[in-house]
Amino acid sequence: MKKVVLLLISVLALMLMGLTACNNEGGGAAQGITDDVILIGNAAAVSGPLAMVGVPFVEGLRAYLHGVNEAGGVHGRRIELVHHDDGFDPVSGLAFTEALIHDDRVFAIVGHFGTPTIGATLDLLKETGIPVVYFAAGIGALYNTNANTIATGQGLFPVQPIFINEGRVLVGRAVDEYSVTNLGVISSSDEAGHDMLTGIRYQAELIGGINLHEQQISPGQADVSSAVLSMSASGVDAVIIATLQPSFIITLNAISAAGLDVPVFTSHVSADPIALMSTAEDYIGSGASFPVYSTAWLDVTANGGADLQAFVDGVTAYGDPELALSAFAMAGWIAGSTFIQGLRATDANDLSWENFINTMERTPINLPMAGTMIYANGMRTGTEDLALLRANFDELVWDTIHSLESLTSIMNRIN
Repeated sequence: MKKVVLLLISVLALMLMGLTACNNEGGGAAQGITDDVILIGNAAAVSGPLAMVGVPFVEGLRAYLHGVNEAGGVHGRRIELVHHDDGFDPVSGLAFTEALIHDDRVFAIVGHFGTPTIGATLDLLKETGIPVVYFAAGIGALYNTNANTIATGQGLFPVQPIFINEGRVLVGRAVDEYSVTNLGVISSSDEAGHDMLTGIRYQAELIGGINLHEQQISPGQADVSSAVLSMSASGVDAVIIATLQPSFIITLNAISAAGLDVPVFTSHVSADPIALMSTAEDYIGSGASFPVYSTAWLDVTANGGADLQAFVDGVTAYGDPELALSAFAMAGWIAGSTFIQGLRATDANDLSWENFINTMERTPINLPMAGTMIYANGMRTGTEDLALLRANFDELVWDTIHSLESLTSIMNRIN
């Protein structure tokens, strides 16, 4: 009996040691840190409906890390990425995120990808306290102005625009550009669509005098013609497509086919040549001439174009110059830069989760081709400055109409 008790005590001690190592509450080097490697990871869809986004995103991140490693790494260590393909499935995303933390034992998650996986794993991330830098989605659950403890999300560092804020900006842009009073909204029934719609409703009420005509579609719904015909029957002045990119493509093609000749506005997630290549044939073939706009949080002219050139040079050196055409590869590049800036600023003698998180909070992060992120005082709101782009279907590019500016600036013009 005495041997059994001693064995149980030993097992419990080992379990407690494992939990302490995972949570890294005691300071010192965290999991994923060796003498020559810092291990990071993510679960990102490189198959399934969002592969068109996930593949260039992951490769853009790898390209940035390649450049860092070629230059000697950080604190004398190479940065290695463990990637799992969750196929944009929340069940797989949760399982792979658990594996990253407990099996792969990565130091941080960088480029946590996709609304389904992020939504399914937020509780886990807060419970374990692992640092998470850059979320490749803008779900409202990430928005936080009081992340002052690990349990409230202190270790989570969003960068991309949060969809609630973006919905507000889309309304502001539509009113600023066209003085709309009858605004159509086609939103998806997923979290991204719901959050954008929340922002749209709030901003429309705040401005006043705007009648919203709403239609909801399912993600991946192939036939959205009834939603588009409802917009026509309602006599809308403009339409906001509040969806992720696959549904945006389907909906824009349906608008072209229906001959609905009003301005269209959509999220930054569709500001990519892929969306234009997938819609240009229907748009041009139908003889459409209505303008199509997207928000954008990237500005390729930033820093005199030096940031863009560094990105182009980096993906070329990585061996995939075609990545230079992808806004999603740029996003992966920025995810890498955000993490590395925080890591470089962290004391090499105290590579703990706690110290890294505290360093991120006191270090302004200069985002390549974008603005500056400040995480001080528990602010986790994502970037709030957005540009406005217009689709050029002849050249398959998005032309900048307005450079990065805040909603406050837009509203000052409206008022």
